[in-house]
Amino acid sequence: MRYRLELKLKPAEGALIRVLGMIERRGFPPHAVHATHDSEGYWALAIVIDSTRAPETLRQQLLKIYDVEELSFSAVQELSRDRRHQDRAA
Repeated sequence: MRYRLELKLKPAEGALIRVLGMIERRGFPPHAVHATHDSEGYWALAIVIDSTRAPETLRQQLLKIYDVEELSFSAVQELSRDRRHQDRAA
């Protein structure tokens, strides 16, 4: 199952590394990462992870990181292999 994590991080040195390191060390391999600065200077981070486990444990761990201001997650609908192939052919 894939999950999308959306985080708001303080603009602190090393904040991205701390978050990405925590995700990887906890056994949630990242599939996609997108980061931008918002108008207040915070990092807006969206990460898609693959996992057979529910992300609740990861959420609790990430909220312990000082730089994490906000965090939400949602399940991502995966396209089947046949559907992806059809979409590319179109």
